[in-house]
Amino acid sequence: MLYHPFRKRVAQVCLTLVLMAGASCSTVAQKNENKKSQTWLQQHREASHTTVLLNNQKGVIPLQNLEQKIASVALEMPHAATFDSLLNKYSAVTAFPAAPYVQGGSFQPLLQELAPYQTVIVQLGASSLTDEKTLTFLKTLENRQQLVVAVFGKGSALAATASLTAPIIWSEKASAATANYAAQLVFGGVPALATLDDTFSPKFAKGQGFKTKAIRLKYSVPEEVGIRSGDLQASIDALVAEAIREQATPGAVVLVAKEGKVIFQKAYGAHTYDRTQATQISDIFDVASITKVSATTMAVMNLYDQQKLVLDSTYGFYVPSARNTDKAGILLKDLLLHQSGLPAGVHLPLGPKDVASTFSTNYPVKAGDSAFIRKEYFQEVVWPRMLNAKMGIPGKYVYADVGMYYLKEAVERQAHMRIDSFVASRFYQPLGMQTAGYLPLDRFPQSRIVPTEVDASLRKALLRGYVHDGGAARLGGISGHAGLFATANDLAILFQMMLNGGTYGGKRYLQPETVQLFTQKYSSLSRRGLGFDRWDPDSTQGYPSKLASPATYGHTGYTGTCVWVDPKNQLVYVFLSNRVHPKVSNKLISLKTRQRILDAIYTALPDAIVTPTVGK
Repeated sequence: MLYHPFRKRVAQVCLTLVLMAGASCSTVAQKNENKKSQTWLQQHREASHTTVLLNNQKGVIPLQNLEQKIASVALEMPHAATFDSLLNKYSAVTAFPAAPYVQGGSFQPLLQELAPYQTVIVQLGASSLTDEKTLTFLKTLENRQQLVVAVFGKGSALAATASLTAPIIWSEKASAATANYAAQLVFGGVPALATLDDTFSPKFAKGQGFKTKAIRLKYSVPEEVGIRSGDLQASIDALVAEAIREQATPGAVVLVAKEGKVIFQKAYGAHTYDRTQATQISDIFDVASITKVSATTMAVMNLYDQQKLVLDSTYGFYVPSARNTDKAGILLKDLLLHQSGLPAGVHLPLGPKDVASTFSTNYPVKAGDSAFIRKEYFQEVVWPRMLNAKMGIPGKYVYADVGMYYLKEAVERQAHMRIDSFVASRFYQPLGMQTAGYLPLDRFPQSRIVPTEVDASLRKALLRGYVHDGGAARLGGISGHAGLFATANDLAILFQMMLNGGTYGGKRYLQPETVQLFTQKYSSLSRRGLGFDRWDPDSTQGYPSKLASPATYGHTGYTGTCVWVDPKNQLVYVFLSNRVHPKVSNKLISLKTRQRILDAIYTALPDAIVTPTVGK
């Protein structure tokens, strides 16, 4: 049938109308998102002026110790889910709905369940304070544990708490916004600013109220830093949708923090292409080479601060087994800069007698569910091959995993413990990084961990909770170059600490001079810092973004991850994906998804500090 010109014109008009309708719908959605976020921000600003902190003479709030067991109890709280979800951004908090116990007529069973917890946060409606059993429950908790009380409702009810000495967070209005604000106040995500504007009892008189400062990340909306939510979300949504559509990755999580506030955090797609499990922002990813900066380099910085590692010292000084080799004179700083002369990688063969399908005392190193490495493999194969690796030209930049194997050995000798335990105790646990660490299957159900590749060689299975990198697998999942797993929120916390100059939550983790030294451009041969990757001065690369400031540092990961920090713009950007599922694909790289999302973030910033550059 001939295609009539009139029909062609009708088709063109129809297509135009469809596209216009789509654009119109998109614009409407963006405007709705902007309006929604503006309303949220207004409600939270109101909450900041009406939420009062009382009884904080001992400075309990904000809570400092995140390594303790914390419980949350909800009594007549319609917004308990909001309150608890915000608490869990900062620390692992176990929620106990009190309703079943109240209906049973006794708090005693609940008190028994709460006994193992060092701190108990009780959120309740003001009307609950008229019940003598509730007051007795609170007093019992206060006498044996650290108690924090959040009260929502009429201020006159505060008089009933006169005998309590525990901190009380009070808001007259019970809403999602006040629950959100109060929960963040507990951990110092937001400050306590308000005082009582009326007298409710001799103890709680007009003008009473303790002031605190924000000491941790705040969870907010883009509008708080001058960005329109709808515009930012539409840009990021489109770029991630493209990556999923092109099968560059089945899913992803994107997080953006600006000026100490998490303004964007969203999960996309699914764990696998069959879409049986949607990606969640709380999912745990294999972050691959982000291990280099989030574990090994952090450990080196800590030991540098303690003067247990000196950058200009030789490797042989710290690791005796290297002293009679040509690696003895390598400087620690050159390992961090990838210019030591070491090769990019070393072949680590596995013979039939090196691997068993079941655990035994002779095969204790677990690489997978049915893959166990013999216990002498590291000493007899891995380390000799590392020490005997053919040296290249010292002083030439060669990005190398091998140097991170070396640094792990130096760290563990100086720290007198395994690197996984060291970084967990020095950084992850006190910072409140709930999932970050090696060997996630020892701590979390497999369903929370995003799968990577189907390993057809060593593990012969889909990798889910086992490190993707084959070299790290041969070490049982704990290495200096790979092996770390984390959520986006965990990485945001760690790198906000870096952005703060080494402090977070009222505690110093690194000296500011050390943070500056390691993250600045250090090498004369490459763009690198000490351990950290950095902004590329060659503008044709647009790395990590064509709009990033020259101060930007961070790292990427082979599995499809990255974290970037821009001190000039007070920005932390985290992108996590599993591009290697079900097999390695370079589409995420060719699409430049990670870079283009960062471009979109900079474009949305109202006052981005960008330094124009020229190509080489």
